[in-house]
Amino acid sequence: MNQSPSTESQTNALNTMSDGVKHALAVSLRGCEELIPQIDWIKKLQRSEATKTPLRIKLGLDPTAPDIHIGHTVVLNKMRQLQDLGHTVIFLIGDFTSLIGDPSGRNSTRPPLTKEQIEANAQTYYRQASMVLDPSKTEIRYNSEWGDALGSRGMIALSAKYTVARMMERNDFHDRFKAGTPISVHEFLYPLMQGYDSVALKSDLELGGTDQKFNLLMGRHLQAEYGQEPQCVLTMPLLEGTDGVEKMSKSKNNYIGISEDANTMFAKVLSISDVLMWRWYTLLSFKSEMEITALQAEVAAGRNPKDAKVMLAKEITTRFHNAAAADTAEQDFINRSRGGIPDDIAEITLPLAEGGAPVGIAAFLKQANLAPPSGEGNRLIDGGGVRIDSNVVSDKGLKLGAGVYVLQVGKRKFAKVTLR
Repeated sequence: MNQSPSTESQTNALNTMSDGVKHALAVSLRGCEELIPQIDWIKKLQRSEATKTPLRIKLGLDPTAPDIHIGHTVVLNKMRQLQDLGHTVIFLIGDFTSLIGDPSGRNSTRPPLTKEQIEANAQTYYRQASMVLDPSKTEIRYNSEWGDALGSRGMIALSAKYTVARMMERNDFHDRFKAGTPISVHEFLYPLMQGYDSVALKSDLELGGTDQKFNLLMGRHLQAEYGQEPQCVLTMPLLEGTDGVEKMSKSKNNYIGISEDANTMFAKVLSISDVLMWRWYTLLSFKSEMEITALQAEVAAGRNPKDAKVMLAKEITTRFHNAAAADTAEQDFINRSRGGIPDDIAEITLPLAEGGAPVGIAAFLKQANLAPPSGEGNRLIDGGGVRIDSNVVSDKGLKLGAGVYVLQVGKRKFAKVTLR
């Protein structure tokens, strides 16, 4: 049977891949959930190599919150990998789409942000994203450039390029409609505008999380409607948090903020399971797949998996701080695990009780900001989680007179407190 032209074209593209294209494809596929359609991406890579023209790779982020955690950097890492291959990466700040509010994965309408909130968040967002991307090689755009200019006539023309039936195929819209939960008309504009971003930027590839797949495919559809070559779509999985079960989220307290101090960041990475560690290596590390495979082989052959985890913790801490801070965090963790006291701890001076009377331990913990109200301090004492000068406190009635004390709560909270 003769192959169809499209099948023959795909076979030719696969058979004629250069080593450079094979490497770029491997980098693209590492850790990704889907690459749609892969054959089109291969053709784009081949054309880029032949013409020496970088591909345009887009990532759009709505500045809906001022801080990001390392789960958000999974997609940024992929952008950096493609950036290092020589392609143009476009960090698109969705200041216009933020005014609409992204309904993706939600079961109710999300209130849009104010212009002031968006501007403040956008500045913080890009500053943090620059810890992963190379700022000198990053094109920064705001979709208000074309969103505001589109106007009401343009918005009506854009809306005519997609049907309500197709829009209702999206899971969150479908589920909300079926459940009788209100869907505002403006919410339909969000995927249309995200898709129109791809038209305005003439993107070759758009990245996003798996929850953004519908919106990313909208970009392909609209580019074809506007006579452009459709972009490819690359989705990345959502990163499991430190608990290894739920996706990383501040609300679930299983996250690592990229602005957290180095010691906390290092310790949190070391707290993950040995199984989760390898998934984090794939999605967060800049080590090559060959290096990671070699490290896995060493662990399988008997090397302590903690060695690999320390390497990952140092790499992540170095990225968001620096090598010296990562080294200090490692030493601090060693000191703590051995029952030692870190060299650099907060120093606090507190007053004695009225008339110079000793201070009760629970009040002492509260005043030092190492425990909430007294009841919580008592609970920590009952659990053996409070130490003074390396000695476990077991007496909730303990009172402390004038002097200098090294106070420890849990594994990570230390303070040198002077009572006078």
